[in-house]
Amino acid sequence: MTEWLLILARNRASDADLQYTLQMYNDALILVEDLCLTIANKALAQLGITAPNRSAMDVRDHELQREQQYDCNELRAFIQANITKLNIQQKNAYDKIIRAVDNNADGFYFLDAPGGTGKTFLISLILATIRSQQKIVLAIASSGIADTLLDGDRTAHSALKLALNIQVVETPTCNISRNSTMAKVLRGVGIVLWDECPMANKKLLEAFNRTMQDLRQKQQLFGGALVLLSGDFRQTLSVIPRSTPPDEINVCLKSSVLWRHVQRLTLTINMRVQLQNDRSAAAFSKQLLDIGEGKIPIDDTGLITLPNNFCTLLQSKEELIESVFPNIVQHYQRHDYLSERAILEPKNVHVNEINFSSQEKLPGEATTYMYID
Repeated sequence: MTEWLLILARNRASDADLQYTLQMYNDALILVEDLCLTIANKALAQLGITAPNRSAMDVRDHELQREQQYDCNELRAFIQANITKLNIQQKNAYDKIIRAVDNNADGFYFLDAPGGTGKTFLISLILATIRSQQKIVLAIASSGIADTLLDGDRTAHSALKLALNIQVVETPTCNISRNSTMAKVLRGVGIVLWDECPMANKKLLEAFNRTMQDLRQKQQLFGGALVLLSGDFRQTLSVIPRSTPPDEINVCLKSSVLWRHVQRLTLTINMRVQLQNDRSAAAFSKQLLDIGEGKIPIDDTGLITLPNNFCTLLQSKEELIESVFPNIVQHYQRHDYLSERAILEPKNVHVNEINFSSQEKLPGEATTYMYID
C-alpha cells in the first residue's frame, strides 16, 4: 500500500526521485484501519496492530465520513450531463424517488428492470442527485460483482453485518450496535438502495427491517426510512445448496411478509436494442423475457422447448471453440479479437477444460507462472 502511495506522490509531483516518508507509512496504516472498520467495526489498536496517527473522532465517524466524502460540484456536473438522457420510464421512476427524498418521506420501492433497460444508469443518477444535496445514501448490493457498478456500493453482508447462518436463525438481526458509526448512518440515511435484491434470502431483508426499527425507535416499515430495491426476478434467485424449487421459492423476497408493502417501478424499454437499432437483438431480448415470465409452453415432464431461432446448437466443444474463436492461431495476439468473444461455462472444471483445449492450439512453449508473479 505504501508503494502505491509513493507512486501516486511521484505522479502528483512529477518527481521520480521522491522517497518514502513517515506520512506515507501512516497513510497506509489509515487505509488498513479503514478496511478493518468497514469489515469488523474495529480499529487497529483493538486488533493488536500499531495504530496510525489520526484523531479519535476520525476513527469513530469513519462510516459517516465515507458517505459524506463526495464532491458536490462533480456530482452536479454528472447530473446535468445525463439527466436529459433518461427515457420516459426512467424519468418517472427518478422523479418519484427524488420527490420522496425531498419530502423526507418513507417508502418501500422495487425497481423491476430486466437486463439492458438502463437500471444502473438510472440508479447512478438517483445516487448522484441525493448525494449532491449532501444527504446520506447507503448503496449496497447482494453480490460482489454488482457492487462494483455503482459509486460507493458495498455488499449487503459487509455493510449491514448480516448473519452468514441465516437459514438456522429464526428471527435474525444485523450485527450493528446502537452506538456504532453505521448506526449513525442508518439513523440519518436519506435512502437505502439495495441492488440485485432478488438474489437475497428473504430473512436478510427482514433482519434489516428489524434492525432499522430498533435503531430508529420507530415501528414503521424499516423504521420510517426510504428503501429502494432493484433487480430482476427472472434471473438468479437465492441459492440454497441441495434444495428443491419450492425451497428456493420459500426464501424468495416475494414470499416475505414485507413484500405486500412494496411499490413497484418498472423499466421495460431495452436501451441496448434502442440505441443499436438491432432487430435480432430485439427479438432475442423478447425471447429472454418470454422465458423468464413463463410464457414458453411446458411439456409433460415440466421442461420447455427453446424457440428454433433462439441459439445455434453445436455438437462438440471443439466445434464451439472454433465457432467462437475462428482462426485463433492467426489472431490470438490481437486484443480487439480476444476482447469481443468469450465462452461461458457453469462449472470451473469445464472452464479449465476449454481453456486448455484453446491454449493447445497456440504456437510456442507453455509456461506456468505462480500467482505472486
